[in-house]
Amino acid sequence: MTHLVQHKHQYRVIQVVITATTLLALVSGCSMPLTLPNHTSSAPSQSQTERSQSHNQYKQATPKPNSTGKSQADQQHTDSAQHRAQTVLRSMSRQERIGQLIMAPLFAGSNASQIKPWFDQYHIGSVLLLGNWNTGVQGVAAQAQVLQTYAHPQARLFISADQEGGAVQHLRGVGFDRMPTAVQQGQLPLENLRAQSKQWGLQLAQAGVNLNLAPVAGTVSTSSRQANAPIGMYDRDFGLDPSNNGAHAAAFIEGMHDAGVLTAVKHFPGLGAITGNTDFTADSIVDTTTALDNTGQMLGFTTALQSHPDMVMMSLATYANIDADHPAALSHTIVQGYVRNTLHFQGVITSDSMSAAALASIPAEQLGTQFIEAGGDLLCIGASEYVAPIAQGLIQADSSNPEFAQLVDQAALRVLTLKARAGLL
Repeated sequence: MTHLVQHKHQYRVIQVVITATTLLALVSGCSMPLTLPNHTSSAPSQSQTERSQSHNQYKQATPKPNSTGKSQADQQHTDSAQHRAQTVLRSMSRQERIGQLIMAPLFAGSNASQIKPWFDQYHIGSVLLLGNWNTGVQGVAAQAQVLQTYAHPQARLFISADQEGGAVQHLRGVGFDRMPTAVQQGQLPLENLRAQSKQWGLQLAQAGVNLNLAPVAGTVSTSSRQANAPIGMYDRDFGLDPSNNGAHAAAFIEGMHDAGVLTAVKHFPGLGAITGNTDFTADSIVDTTTALDNTGQMLGFTTALQSHPDMVMMSLATYANIDADHPAALSHTIVQGYVRNTLHFQGVITSDSMSAAALASIPAEQLGTQFIEAGGDLLCIGASEYVAPIAQGLIQADSSNPEFAQLVDQAALRVLTLKARAGLL
């Protein structure tokens, strides 16, 4: 059956049978504001104190942009985490390694058991909570606890959510504070934002959520906020000054780290200069101004990276001055050439939603392989019907191409190393 999803007069054709829940996924992605259904979840098996202590031990291990090295203590801790990750990696089958590269969606109003077949067949290693989870901390925690029982016996799950603030706060209800918009957060003194972020992070940790896909570090540079559909329209940035954005993003990251929660700065190298929303359209998503330097919205990212976010989420826009032929998430020039080799970020690189309209022209089976070939690690998937074809594409490439299999091992090792640092191995 063919379904049409309409948003701002743009239509996307999806040749699959789409349930009501799946339809919501098409307009969500890994980082979009939503007004959706409901859900439930339990206390994490690892205590908050343990998680916070573990995170405080490793949060300085990710190198700063353009850093020349690490302290001996940091290097020793990194080596220890990598050693544990390598041990677990060696024990995994090829498909179990591939599973560590997949973050699959669980929608509000669903039960964790509904996605158990993905664990059985594809051994997925991460889950993204999407929709309006209005059941509070206890409801989310109950589902998180069940999800962790499906994990690989030696590698617990990343359980993530988009908990930015304002319209982009997917987890609400008793125990979750109502978070102000990022624009409002950007007006707070840095120390106040860090304290607030720690409080929000403690609530996530109590709910069993160990990864916050936030903050946004891009800077709106279109004619008005409303003209910038992905960020400005929803006040998802910390303000119109790149330096301020970077400083407040750093404070947000540090607060989450204080609570033992991982972070993902997004959407590199910024969505502030386009008018189209990559989740909903492939039109007006070419950035003609951003360059790979330390000016404009790039300044926000290089500043935020100094607080060692655990992940960098790649944009799905295309950057004419950098790589006019590929969206950022699929660009070897941007991912491997710049984020890895120039900024020296050796942590986990994740994607924005691979089911977004911006990528609709690419067969689903090729999305995962192109992302891994570009240098990425963790595929964020915002629509349920994309999980199987992406996983199958990875499995096929892994079995037929030894060079691709090496990339899978490298990506899985980075994911597992982060899990080791976070106390999830």
